[in-house]
Amino acid sequence: MPLGRIKTVDLRNVWKNEAHDFTTWLAQKENLDLLSEKVGIDMKVIGTEANVGTFTVDILAEEENTGRKIIIENQLETTDHDHLGKLITYASGYEAEIVIWLVKDVREEHRQAIDWLNEHTDENLSFFIIKMELKQIDDSPYAPDFRIISNPNDWAKTIKKSTLDSTLSDTKSTQLEFWTKFKEYALKNRTALRLRKTYPQHWYDISFGSSEAHVCLTINTQNNQIGCEIYINDSKETFSKLHQNKDKIEHELGEKLKWLELPERKASRIRLFKEADINKVDRWEESFKWLQEEAEKFQRVFRKYL
Repeated sequence: MPLGRIKTVDLRNVWKNEAHDFTTWLAQKENLDLLSEKVGIDMKVIGTEANVGTFTVDILAEEENTGRKIIIENQLETTDHDHLGKLITYASGYEAEIVIWLVKDVREEHRQAIDWLNEHTDENLSFFIIKMELKQIDDSPYAPDFRIISNPNDWAKTIKKSTLDSTLSDTKSTQLEFWTKFKEYALKNRTALRLRKTYPQHWYDISFGSSEAHVCLTINTQNNQIGCEIYINDSKETFSKLHQNKDKIEHELGEKLKWLELPERKASRIRLFKEADINKVDRWEESFKWLQEEAEKFQRVFRKYL
């Protein structure tokens, strides 16, 4: 069988102008999703060429599930001091928590600078340098390739936070361990769910491709319950559209759900609960199985109606 040869293509062969060509290309959902998969953050664009004083940031985005602000600065050249300074200016101007520097090539001193920023800031601020390349096999279409050069060290930030803020409470420690082991279980069982980093909190969010809603898994140690729900951020129209298909949705899920429009709040919820004592660690795997199965069903069914 003959084999092709992979070659690297000059970025300027495709994107002559950084702002008009490349930024416009990257801001399209299907292309930003490629970057999202590499970084592990579900991103959606708020705007391009957004103003920060007299400067303009290439792409202003946010994390879909949390609303955390994201700055993306594109440089189809080798990194320089000017763009490093702009990154910090943009991050402060928009109070961004995630900063991505997308470049053609990286100078060692700038990689060290980003590493230093990640090591000396808390867990709420994350810096990335990502090298952008175009690949081609023989005469095939060009394929974009994102290669992470520098990214946050989550373990180091977790240690720093626990040192500064004291150790986690027993409840928070249990929550973190539960979600960490749930993630390990689901990955071992080949889930198609898009699993994020785990945190010491009573909920775990899972994106399924909608900016209006996401799956949220919950644990309640006081009421001895676990839950799976659709959390709608800020759209009563979306809730109404789903509620119109209530009978179909519940029939496909094989479950009766609790529909909470919550008119006094921005958010709405569609919930399902199951009794489970989280304090009984030897029963966790039963909870993991239920959470994974329900989350996958919710993702499959609700996605059709959004």
